[in-house]
Amino acid sequence: MPKRTDIDTILLIGSGPIVIGQACEFDYSGSQAAQALMDEGYRVVLVNSNPATIMTDPMMADEVYLQPLTVESITRIVEKEQPDAVLPTMGGQTALNLTEDVQKAGVWAEHGVELIGVDLDAVQRTEDRQRFRDLMEEVGLDQGRSQTAKTVDEAAAVTRDLGGLPVVIRPSYTLGGSGGGIVRTEDEFERMVSRGLEMSPVHQVLIEECLFGWKEYELELLRDANENVVIICSIENVNPMGVHTGDSVTVAPQQTLTDRQYQAMRDAAIKAMRSIGTFAGGCNIQFAVDPETGRMIVIEINPRVSRSSALASKATGYPIAKVATRLAVGYTLDELPNEITGTSACFEPSIDYVVTKIPRFNFDKFEGVDEALTTQMKAVGEVLALGRTFPESLQKAWQSLEIGYHGLGADRPVPDRDTVRERLEQPYWDQLLHVRHALYHDASVEEIHDVTKIDRWFLRGIESIVEMERQIATHTLDTLPNDLLREAKRYGFSDAQLAFLLAGDLDDDTVRAHRKKADITPSFLVVDTCAGEFPADTPYYYSSYDAGNERPSSDRDKVLILGSGPNRIGQGIEFDYACVHGVRAAQQMGYEALMLNCNPETVSTDFNVADGLFVEPVYWEHIMNVIDHEQPEGVIVQLGGQTALKYARRFKEHGIRVLGTDPVDMDRAEDRGHFSALLEELNIPSPPYGMAHSINEAVQRASDIGYPVLIRPSYVLGGEGMRIAHTPAEVKRHVASILQRTPDNAILLDRFLEGGIEVDVDAICDGTDVWISGILEHVEPAGVHSGDSTAVLPPHSLPANVQDTIRDYVEQLARALNVRGLLNVQLVVHTDTVYVIEANPRASRTVPFVAKATGAPVAAIATRVMLGDTLANLRNEGLLDSHLTGYALKRPVFSWDKFPDVKQEVGPEMRSTGEAIVFTNEMTEEHLAQPYPMRAMTVAG
Repeated sequence: MPKRTDIDTILLIGSGPIVIGQACEFDYSGSQAAQALMDEGYRVVLVNSNPATIMTDPMMADEVYLQPLTVESITRIVEKEQPDAVLPTMGGQTALNLTEDVQKAGVWAEHGVELIGVDLDAVQRTEDRQRFRDLMEEVGLDQGRSQTAKTVDEAAAVTRDLGGLPVVIRPSYTLGGSGGGIVRTEDEFERMVSRGLEMSPVHQVLIEECLFGWKEYELELLRDANENVVIICSIENVNPMGVHTGDSVTVAPQQTLTDRQYQAMRDAAIKAMRSIGTFAGGCNIQFAVDPETGRMIVIEINPRVSRSSALASKATGYPIAKVATRLAVGYTLDELPNEITGTSACFEPSIDYVVTKIPRFNFDKFEGVDEALTTQMKAVGEVLALGRTFPESLQKAWQSLEIGYHGLGADRPVPDRDTVRERLEQPYWDQLLHVRHALYHDASVEEIHDVTKIDRWFLRGIESIVEMERQIATHTLDTLPNDLLREAKRYGFSDAQLAFLLAGDLDDDTVRAHRKKADITPSFLVVDTCAGEFPADTPYYYSSYDAGNERPSSDRDKVLILGSGPNRIGQGIEFDYACVHGVRAAQQMGYEALMLNCNPETVSTDFNVADGLFVEPVYWEHIMNVIDHEQPEGVIVQLGGQTALKYARRFKEHGIRVLGTDPVDMDRAEDRGHFSALLEELNIPSPPYGMAHSINEAVQRASDIGYPVLIRPSYVLGGEGMRIAHTPAEVKRHVASILQRTPDNAILLDRFLEGGIEVDVDAICDGTDVWISGILEHVEPAGVHSGDSTAVLPPHSLPANVQDTIRDYVEQLARALNVRGLLNVQLVVHTDTVYVIEANPRASRTVPFVAKATGAPVAAIATRVMLGDTLANLRNEGLLDSHLTGYALKRPVFSWDKFPDVKQEVGPEMRSTGEAIVFTNEMTEEHLAQPYPMRAMTVAG
């Protein structure tokens, strides 16, 4: 049936601040949903408290409410906007739980608001572990043996019935496996059950037989009101059961099921989905399969767009959230087109490549954390890689992770046997890397399978990589046959890996020049959802060395924008926001906007955002491949955080134009020696500082500067490795830790100004004119990272003369650094003196916050300036005007519940995973108090 005409205004609920287990994949789904509803002519009212998302941009809805996700705020919005319907399935568990709370309060019924795209009874059936188990038994689908418990004593009795430990604890109604895990010992049992009961909103846990070693799968489905169902994507976890799927390496499509097993899984998925309710929309179902017997059980169902929906959508090119939204307003699948191929949305995607997802972790931010992976999610982000084979996509995924690897090993010495064995015995984040190491130590596939329970198919894929390494290592670059070089590239080997493996003193540039001379270059292949069976109209590509080129060239002037790669603490969704605005601004100025990024959770990797999307690692070799093929006018590096910025100098060395600020001037800001000299030249105060390259030199510099000192490595983001030291012993400990992680990095030491007020300033300069878009005052004292601080815009306590001095210093720096585009300056006000701490000529974490608070499109303005526009022209268009009345507060959100054994402390290294925005007409003590139960946190030393 066609879309509904009896509803006009639809309320769309977002997912709130980013936390582990619920990240920017819901910005992707919410943005797609809002766009689909607007395209269908509905009036869209959107509510979300997250300022860093594209979803909360004014252009995304008719009315956007940056409000807390509470029953009270929803009630006020409903009373004012009088929506006809609410769509809560695009905001993760947060939106569903809130929708249920609002229903219990009677708000939907009182105002005649209809729930669409979801059946709350279905949600309750799937979230209540015992009800879900009973339902699956009714329809004849196998379940793991389990029972629910509401007390520790009940849990102990259930465990005895299941045959004793180990068991899995799964709290009801939690996200990302919060509060759950495998219990292997009596000592852990009471603690984990108690914690699970506490974290469950209904104070109930499921005690489940431990299926460690079984294979795990996910299916992404769509269903309409006529019971039509399509399987969008099958996903197989490389890690066996026992690791949360968000922490597992996953591959699409599934690789190790027989055709009969896969058909049985499809049938079971459809039967399970139809049994839980009558909703129309997206659904995610997880299965486990015993590799010995083939027994298949249903693990869980999520009757909504899920975390994996973003992965499945980007893997196949099928816009799941858009289609699910249209199904929610009445369409059926046969009435909707596939936007890429023009065929029916009923056609299930078929892909002729392999997709590998690898999670990104930030264990370094949480000292003392248990790094072993369990049923509780710990990853903060993920990368997506496409290749013609599993080895190729796996290596590309490792190149995407932003942790210094050039692929799956072959870029550094192999660890000793004991280290490898230890890292294989438990599922750590780098387990597949150590599979490779074990093979190098002549372990067999069978031996590694016995230890890890990873399916032999994946182990053999890694074994083929090792075999290729051994062939390459017998050659020099001159003796390497072209056929072998081409085959190595088909296995995903980077030029840097080849330089490491080949005899002689080589670098990646030398290998690159050699293979280009031999005409060994990649092709760019289209992501078309139908394995080439129908013509596709999509600007969505990946590279491979296996087939002919499918990316048509154009004569238009092009701009390449580099994305920020995987989310991690210190560099998250806020940079994707900047990239999306950069793409749109470049398009408005007449350029063909090209986007390169590898993050499947984001809006920037949606197929219809850029004129050309390259789902590739934000890694030197892959960037250069795109540049060679596309020949853009230049590259924009200011929007993608440190990930993109770190390549600026190398671009200049290779004759690639960097749009905006010159890399030489960027380096003057990044290099502490050059920057301090500039501050002296401008007569701008800065704390005493020093640089060191060894522990002893650092101790001497600290003594010269005076304690306490702030210690940090150079060229980092998110305060990585930053510590405050009060004694020489602390200097030695902190510097030793930094040099262990980054041996060649310089150590920066600054006098720490205790009791100072920190200030963040975002500005844009066109080379002459300077526009200060926002001055943010931190509530917490100096020493707490800006990302972890509550910040107020405009400053609430700084006198006018101090603010004038801040503006003067920022304007002087912008002009002296020849900035063209963005500049973020961090300052400290201490005993009535303004000190400049650092300046970063790039997008900052606060750019979207300032944009949402003031209404000025900061990232778009900066992009236009980088492309030659002037601030005077933009000012005449009214784009620089602020519409903020009163104050806007940025409040950090932490994911401490994922790391219960970690000391909850804040300091100079960032630990928050997200943020919320709050508006107020006047500042009160309540606003200045930490809004979350974090007031007792200590400041890290």
